[in-house]
Amino acid sequence: MTEGNSTTIGFVGYGAMGALMGQNLRKAGYHVCAYTPSGRQQDTQTPVIDKPATLAAQSDILILCVPNDAAIFSSAEGDEGFLAGAQKGTLILNTSTISPEATERLHHLATTRGLRFVDTPMSGSTPEAEKGELVMLVGASHEDLETSRPVLSAIGKLIVHAGAVGAGTRLKLVINGIMGATLNVIAEAVGYGLSSGLDRKMLYDALGQVAVISPHHKRKLAAAERGDFSAQFPTRLMSKDMGLLVSAARNTHSFCPSIAVADQALGLATRHHANDDYSALLGAIEKSVVHQHEPEETA
Repeated sequence: MTEGNSTTIGFVGYGAMGALMGQNLRKAGYHVCAYTPSGRQQDTQTPVIDKPATLAAQSDILILCVPNDAAIFSSAEGDEGFLAGAQKGTLILNTSTISPEATERLHHLATTRGLRFVDTPMSGSTPEAEKGELVMLVGASHEDLETSRPVLSAIGKLIVHAGAVGAGTRLKLVINGIMGATLNVIAEAVGYGLSSGLDRKMLYDALGQVAVISPHHKRKLAAAERGDFSAQFPTRLMSKDMGLLVSAARNTHSFCPSIAVADQALGLATRHHANDDYSALLGAIEKSVVHQHEPEETA
């Protein structure tokens, strides 16, 4: 986009991911404003609007970036919701990871009001968001995809057209299911390695070199080795996504036992590490191994 671009993009939800996307959209020439349901402001350069309806009324495009189904509909519905404020033809891009049922409902509510809706959750964490290298997983008509492409290209390096509305959400659950279940398998194996007496540094160094572990999970292993669980993708959100997948799999009678186990492990990790990065699961299992080998107290 050029500096003369007059398109205004309104964010509903402007946390860690939204604020980084907003920075890249400003660089691309867009005007950006936001409504923050939490009341917290991540980016002082972005005007914050006090009501979602007011935000929608002054925006050409709305980007939704909130944590769950409840947050979507609390901002969408009612006289002060963004659905009430949006002008006919407004393009709504939902980058949030929500349930397939919520995506269908939101799509229906938007289209009955003459709004255009694109289901486009993103794959990537804060490092990718900062660099504009997210992978956008799109469920939309071809026409709506092409209309939204300049915006999606400003925040992502790749656009995957998964199909009609809803397909983006389902693809995101597949991807995050692989992420979460794989991390749980790695954590279990690391736990065994440490319990068996392998040298900790050697173990982490070796896992950082082998081809069977993805670059993403190597990054998580490196963080766990340092004991640095600064949130790039908080455990509570990964746990939420795994729960969405388990529920969706039940609805389709899919066989997903490994994902169900990982859902339980991440649910437990959330109790103590909700706002830490989801790689804290590695630290939690390692801590349990250390306790396992502590000498018993004698009377």
